[in-house]
Amino acid sequence: MLSAGTSTGGGRGSDKEDPEKKAARESMLRTALTTEARQRLANVKMVRPELASAIEEYVIQLASAGRLKKVIDDEQLKQMLYALQEKKRDIKIRRM
Repeated sequence: MLSAGTSTGGGRGSDKEDPEKKAARESMLRTALTTEARQRLANVKMVRPELASAIEEYVIQLASAGRLKKVIDDEQLKQMLYALQEKKRDIKIRRM
């Protein structure tokens, strides 16, 4: 039984996000990140969209919880990216 306010999408389709929510996200990121950090995040989004989305969610959570003391600069964003980036496996092939 579904109420009038529930959606049946199950959270899928982030590209079809509500324009008001998207604008609010962009506004929050604009105030939380420096210009250089926003540019780096846009570059990361082209290559690794899932990593960029994780960073965006983290920054928005920090800002909305009031735990963000100052604007995040490029160096801090780099540290966040390194921390969230998956560790690559080192594969070695030995010939016998």
